[in-house]
Amino acid sequence: MDDAVKSLEELCAERGMRMTEQRRIIARIIESSEDHPDVEELYRRSVQVDAKISISTVYRTVKLFEDAGLLARHDFRDGRSRYETVPEEHHDHLIDLKSGEVIEFHSPEIEALQERIAREHGFKLVDHRLELYGIPLKKDEV
Repeated sequence: MDDAVKSLEELCAERGMRMTEQRRIIARIIESSEDHPDVEELYRRSVQVDAKISISTVYRTVKLFEDAGLLARHDFRDGRSRYETVPEEHHDHLIDLKSGEVIEFHSPEIEALQERIAREHGFKLVDHRLELYGIPLKKDEV
């Protein structure tokens, strides 16, 4: 089984993390999230499953997963760190400044342009993160 199909719990276990039941719950909630929740939202979702989970447990677990390279932290200019599992395939983000909605997208053209720019400056691109911020166009602007 390769990493692309392993669950967050399995990846944690492979890295030698002790997986308590509370950590398992938090891992499942993170993995099933279709948005980019912050710790407060992860906590709200976690206590619906196990009322004994504390906010500090969620903070410690998120930090542990992030330090292990299993979670990506984002700051989408809303004053809170938001999280997602490290994606199987690279993607970028478009953030609606009015609603806070985060749209994930992949653009081969942008990827090629970034590679070309890095090469032109004498670099080999090894990582990048692109976040675009905008507001929806009005119907007459489309």
